[in-house]
Amino acid sequence: MATGLQVVFDCANPQRMAAFWSKAIGYQVQPPPEGFATWDDFLTSIGVPEDAFNSASAIVDPAGSGPRIFFQQVPEHKTTKNRVHLDLNVGGGRETPVEVRRTRVDAEAERLSAIGATTVRSYDENGEYWVAMLDLEGNEFDLQ
Repeated sequence: MATGLQVVFDCANPQRMAAFWSKAIGYQVQPPPEGFATWDDFLTSIGVPEDAFNSASAIVDPAGSGPRIFFQQVPEHKTTKNRVHLDLNVGGGRETPVEVRRTRVDAEAERLSAIGATTVRSYDENGEYWVAMLDLEGNEFDLQ
């Protein structure tokens, strides 16, 4: 049996990152536990001080098939290149003509730039096309 996993981002502002990534990949912010209208209500009920409400957030695949993505607040800022990054497969795969993939990838880069991502550069090599980007806190990811 496979081991379940979640992807974890260390970050400065978990709620902001959760909002960005949910829009980027079509996930939703994880709903609060049953019986609570909001996460603030739940956190208050278990004694979390209000100044710690933004210490974590998570997003989930609404279809239930993708991994949970968890954002945890850390005091330090990102200082070096990620050793692991996400690739968002928006182009259609190798069976899709590269011109079509390029159009799709570029359109998605524009959409994500409009919600706060930064384009680093595009690559067109050996029949592949992808765009390297940064999220709101400088984490690298690719659109392919």
